[in-house]
Amino acid sequence: MTCLGFNDPIFLLTGFPGLEASHRWISILFCSIYLFVLLGNGTILVVIKTNLSLHEPMYIFLSMLAATDLGLSASTLPTVLGLLWFNAREISFNACTAQLFFIHTFSFMESSVLLAMAFDRYVAICNPLKYTSILTNSALAKIGLAIVLRSTSIIFPGPLLLRRYRYCTANVLSHSFCLHQDVLKLSCSNSRVSNIYGLCVVLSTLLVDSVLILLSYIQIIKTVLGIASKEECVKVFSTCISHLCVVLIFFIPVIGVSMVHRFGKHASPAIHILMANIYLLVPPVLNPIIYSVKTQPIRKSILRMLTKRRTSSFL
Repeated sequence: MTCLGFNDPIFLLTGFPGLEASHRWISILFCSIYLFVLLGNGTILVVIKTNLSLHEPMYIFLSMLAATDLGLSASTLPTVLGLLWFNAREISFNACTAQLFFIHTFSFMESSVLLAMAFDRYVAICNPLKYTSILTNSALAKIGLAIVLRSTSIIFPGPLLLRRYRYCTANVLSHSFCLHQDVLKLSCSNSRVSNIYGLCVVLSTLLVDSVLILLSYIQIIKTVLGIASKEECVKVFSTCISHLCVVLIFFIPVIGVSMVHRFGKHASPAIHILMANIYLLVPPVLNPIIYSVKTQPIRKSILRMLTKRRTSSFL
């Protein structure tokens, strides 16, 4: 198999093998998903911005999560809908590496935001008297900046390493968007450095974040169980339910994608495509639902906003 230089590769995206005739119908599902992501997370951002009572650390972190979900969905939208609507399978190397940079950056950014939210719950429950002094506006701004810098800097070398490799003529990707490992496996060059780099990135982000989130909840559980009143115990722990659900919704698909990639090399391509889409689309869809249903201030603010719009429309 011949290889081409870095400037030559044109990658071919893959939709849903065997369902090419149904791509227009499948596009309706994906359009609905992207629209719901936009409406759900956009509503969360508007509600938090317009309600001064929600300008607290917990809701500031929630707005960061909503913004990250919007960015993650927007990263996949052009190629997914382009393929489903117009069968636009070709994507240049530069466009592909730009897309994978944003996809992975927003993905790791979401992990960092979930860690920050766990820290918020830890301080609020285990050190309530120091909550306002620890999570000041200045501290929140620094945490937000650290999340952005950490995610972009750790992903930035990935596309640069991919530029050093040569790619074979059969440049068919496994998904309707570009992922680092998917592009890497098409390389004709020795990609050991990128493989080690990718493993280090995962270990230093997703693994570290998940362990720290687990440790914070161990401390939270110890503190909550030490509360004398059972009613107070339930009330305090209920503030963590939404965050726990969001953490599970994010990390379970991540584990699933890793397992399929590592041990399911001979599995049906449909399994790989399904897991990748679940990993990238399900959290942005479910996160605003969870916080709208489980978080009373958010729920009340949304209902109040909808009521005002209905009243103004009648007038």
